[in-house]
Amino acid sequence: MLIWGMTFVSTKVLLRSFSPVEILFLRFLIGFFALYLLSPGRMQIKDRRHELYFAGIGLTGITLYFLLENIALLYTYASNVGVITALTPFSVAICSHLFLKDEKLTLHFFTGFLLATTGIFLIHFNGTHALQLNPRGDLLAILGGIVWGFYSVLVRKVARYHYNTLQVTRRSFFYGLLFLLPTLFFIDVQWDFARLGQPRDLFNILFLGLGASAFCFASWNWAIKVLGTIRSSAYIYLGPVVTVIAAALILSERITLLAILGTALALCGLFLSELRNLPRRQSATPGTPPDSG
Repeated sequence: MLIWGMTFVSTKVLLRSFSPVEILFLRFLIGFFALYLLSPGRMQIKDRRHELYFAGIGLTGITLYFLLENIALLYTYASNVGVITALTPFSVAICSHLFLKDEKLTLHFFTGFLLATTGIFLIHFNGTHALQLNPRGDLLAILGGIVWGFYSVLVRKVARYHYNTLQVTRRSFFYGLLFLLPTLFFIDVQWDFARLGQPRDLFNILFLGLGASAFCFASWNWAIKVLGTIRSSAYIYLGPVVTVIAAALILSERITLLAILGTALALCGLFLSELRNLPRRQSATPGTPPDSG
């Protein structure tokens, strides 16, 4: 989440020179090859039906989620997308409760969700500007959060089959890129890689490809494997906290008193959401240590 919290800034910078689809394709292509170098060799599929899970992970978590989020940034404010993203743990919790028997909703989760959401609202709308609804962009961001809920469920299901996490992530990137290909025919794609000659754009695309894609997705998939979907999703509350701190350090934006209060509420919400897990911690598959991938 420390890295993911800074991706809004990088994406917003790249949107000046690249289309949303171009950014997605480049970052996950870089991520795919990075993961291949870390875990080369062909992945051994234990059951042909599992291939549908990998395809589903790629479609939901790579293609649809980021396509919806990036396009939303074209039609609405980054602050709106940030607040709507904070609702994602609720979507994850509902999907997990419906489709996973071992994921239960608790009062701690809902209390933490309300606290964190209030805090994140204060972070983004801290008196510097008023809330302005942009129906088209905001709806796309909401759909992205719902899609992420289905992605989390699929990752959790795959975790039960004990595949190497790096190879699962790499395969999901493959399907994500595959599903992105048709969209390239509907936009004006400029295969002008000279744009990456600009240090600013090159740094941001490498940051998204190596850090926010390869490293973060592998780490997140492993976290879901060990902690479960609901518990892992609560850490999404940290994203806006990281964003406001990064904006202050990198963009010299002023941190207001409301932003500080919002940060405190978001952290309290995260703590409450995790509280039910403190007395007893168990891995995704009791008695079986997760792989180190």
